[in-house]
This record gives sequence, structure tokens and C-alpha cells, in this order.
Amino acid sequence: MSEMNSQTSALRSALAKHPSVTLGHHPTPIDHLANLSADLGITLLAKRDDCNGLAFGGNKVRQLEYYMGAALATGADTVLVTGAVQSNFVRTTAAAAAKLGLASEVQLEDRVPGTDALQQRSGNVLLSEMLGAGINYFPEGENEAAADAALDVRAAELRAAGRKPYVFHLGSDHEPTGGLGYAACAAEILEQLDGDLPDAVVIPSGSGLTHAGFLVGARACGWDVPVIGICVRRDAGLQRTRIGNRARQIASLLDHDDLIQEADVIIRDDVLAPGYGQLNDSVTHAIDITARREALFLDPVYSGRTVAGLIDCLNTGVIQPGSKALMIHTGGNPGVFAYQSKLATVLDRVNPVA
Repeated sequence: MSEMNSQTSALRSALAKHPSVTLGHHPTPIDHLANLSADLGITLLAKRDDCNGLAFGGNKVRQLEYYMGAALATGADTVLVTGAVQSNFVRTTAAAAAKLGLASEVQLEDRVPGTDALQQRSGNVLLSEMLGAGINYFPEGENEAAADAALDVRAAELRAAGRKPYVFHLGSDHEPTGGLGYAACAAEILEQLDGDLPDAVVIPSGSGLTHAGFLVGARACGWDVPVIGICVRRDAGLQRTRIGNRARQIASLLDHDDLIQEADVIIRDDVLAPGYGQLNDSVTHAIDITARREALFLDPVYSGRTVAGLIDCLNTGVIQPGSKALMIHTGGNPGVFAYQSKLATVLDRVNPVA
């Protein structure tokens, strides 16, 4: 057994010490995007976590396998989570709860300015309602600590009524249990690629558990690939600190306290403006060309920005022509429908009515 295989096996043993449940279809495929590869002058692969099976899938499924494992270990009958109005985490939490026979309560935060009626009710919101989630609203937008605190208040009310709630805290002052799912994903990708490895991995960087978890998993397996995080919510300065802290916390959960170095944390925010959940020309271009050239849909918040960031990395020399890159497709496709009115202006421009 090679040293990397041995380290991958050790990582899986460390992950097995944490309670988890199976919610997704793993391993998810890795597709060669041949048309975009030719257009961009690189070999481009996509890890298709939009195909992992639970209620339109996405990256939150892997995280929820560990969050739900922890919740069930406490005997919970209800789970609570907070997120933006079109949060994929909210939708997949409601789905996981339904699958496991638990109740769910979700809190929708007003993070994105100028949302219209479609964004408020369609896409992930509609699906969460269909999945039976109780829906509450939180008006303070980017106030992460206050949003978590509001969940704790609701959990206390449920406890007083005889229920057994479990809160998925997403603030950086709470244990990043869900990040273990993407440590496992790094091992999964290594096994799939069987030595034919990319020169870079490009991944969205938001709450941080996908990016930090993947980084920890790669390094724990002895894989030193650059993991380029594309900012979807905060600027590079704030996000670099967050990812470094989250990665060290996840590494500690796996008994790898000194695993992550400052140089491991690569953050790009060149395609972030004007901010979380808001479109710009580079994101709409990425959504448009990926659909047209690969019949692959990207969402406006995460995967669209990831491909836009990957293209920017090519344009600025961070990724070299002729190299091989792998992007993590984190799903989020229901959000496309919620952004219909905003995407329509792009579609009208590229498909003008005669």
C-alpha cells in the first residue's frame, strides 16, 4: 500500500470515530468537461456533488451526514438550522429530517438586498415547505451570532414543551462537525482519480466547512494540491482568517492538530462584488457558458461564482494554461428558479427575441 493510500485509510478510521448517517449517493461522479476544457485551454474536471441524491443534493448533504449523526446520538426529535432565504443548507436539513423521521424548524435570514417575490417563495423555500419544515424568519442578515442565538431561544421553547431539539450552529464559535463530510470527500476523490491528480482544486468558500473540510482531508491524506477557495460571502481578508480557524478546528477533531499551515489557505475574492447572493457579469457568464457548452447547471450563489472564479484564476495566471483543474460542484440548483427574473435579463441578451 502506498503512503498516500495508508494515510487515506487512517483518515477514514479517524472519521469513523464520529457518529454519522448515510444520506447521499457516494461516490459522486467526476466528469471531464470536454467542451469547456477546449474553450479554456485546460483540462477541467467537475466533482458532481450536485448528484448526491437527497432532495436535489449539493454539498450540504455530506455535512449533514455528520450533523444528523450527532443529533441522533443525543436522541433528538427536532433539528433547527438557520440560513439565507435561498439556503441550500436549510432545504437539505429539511430533507434529511424528513428522511430520518425527525421534525425540522428552519430560520430564513434576510441576507440579500433587493430580493423579489420569486426569491422569497420559490426554489429552496418552496422545497422546504414541501418537506414539512416549520419556517421562521430572522431580519438581521449577516449577524451570525444573533441568528444562532435566535435558534437557541426557539430550542428552549421546544424543550419546555417536551421536545428534544438539536441546533446546528453555523457560527465560527461552534464546533465545525459538518466539515468532516468534506474531509471524507477528499479521500473519495483521491480514490477515484487513482493517481491521475489535478494541479489545482477550486471550491466555493462561504461558511467554510466545505473548503476547510476538503483542505484538511487532502492534507491528512498527504495530498498537497493547492485548494483555491472562491469567496461567496466575505472578502478575502475575513475569509482567510475564517478558513484557517475552521481548518484547524476540523483537523483537531481528527487528531491532526498541526496539520494546516498558513500557506495552505488560498482565498480569492475577485468575483465576489457586489456581494453574497448577488449576480455580476462574470457569474452570469459562467452560468451561461456552462449550460450551453456542457448542459451543466450552476447556481447563482455558489457554483456559478466558483466557475467564475476559476476563469478569473486562468485570466490572472493563478491557474496555468494546459494544466488540470478540478472544481467542486456544490449543487444549489433549486436557486436557479428563485433567480429567474434576474437571470432573464442575461437570457434576453444572449437569446434576443426576433
